[in-house]
Amino acid sequence: MTNPKTTDLTTILVVDDSQLEQRYVARLLEALGGWRITFARNGIEALESFAIELPALVLTDMRMPNMDGLTLVEKLRDKYPQIPVVLMTGSGSERVAVEALKAGAADYVPKQSLAHDLAPVLERVLSVRQAEHRRFRVLAGMTRRSSQFVLENDPSLVPPLVAMFREDLLEVGLCDLTGATRAGIALEEALLNAIYHGNLEVSSELRENGDDAFHQLAAARRTELPYRDRRVKVIARMSPTRAAFVIADEGPGFDVSKLPDPTDLKHLDSPSGRGVLLMRAFMNKVSYNAAGNRVVLVKTRDRGGDHI
Repeated sequence: MTNPKTTDLTTILVVDDSQLEQRYVARLLEALGGWRITFARNGIEALESFAIELPALVLTDMRMPNMDGLTLVEKLRDKYPQIPVVLMTGSGSERVAVEALKAGAADYVPKQSLAHDLAPVLERVLSVRQAEHRRFRVLAGMTRRSSQFVLENDPSLVPPLVAMFREDLLEVGLCDLTGATRAGIALEEALLNAIYHGNLEVSSELRENGDDAFHQLAAARRTELPYRDRRVKVIARMSPTRAAFVIADEGPGFDVSKLPDPTDLKHLDSPSGRGVLLMRAFMNKVSYNAAGNRVVLVKTRDRGGDHI
């Protein structure tokens, strides 16, 4: 599929295999005024239409041949997360609607109440969409972003921080979704290394026969001195051409010369080598200080652009 050329914030794509239902929904939308309406008979046709333009919103039936509404939601969440999807549900499909909401749908309207509920649901969803679009227009003019964090030795803090960094990378235009995802994996590995191996001094060798001993020791050390008072310091600096992440722990460090060879794929299955391999595979540059308790990860622009 090619990348879409334009985004039309006045278009609603209606996805339904029934022409009768299409006409009914079209009349409801035309009564609201100001919308251009396009149609697809199933999820496959809907995705194909995105090669030409992106709609402001997708209004889809749940039950369709070839690709149903739930599958369409999942595909859109993966490829076009900025496009909201509203489901039209028939009687008895409430459970599937809940699954679709969990998968990323913005809202749903029972078919029997479309005439009454469609307008307020679309107004609510589209107001959020338009506000988000304006936000991205503002962020498109951002030339630099810098942030600093101090983390406790709690691994559950890592995923939300990485998610924020991924969003930042996309907002400054440094890379696409795939590049941001790969950078996020590298950052997660570096942050977890700083917590487990740096501050808590838990060796990957404990994972050779499973994770239980590894996590038990980590949990114990989070309550013991000197481990419990150590922190991970993170500095992130981003621009449209370059991002640098400095991750420092307060542990004793390690011998950097003993790092596994990043070109040797046998380390991909090794608990002690996988993280470093992924970091160096997904970032343009990874470097440690002499003590081994600070790492700098650099991500440069995917295509073109001058380095700062």
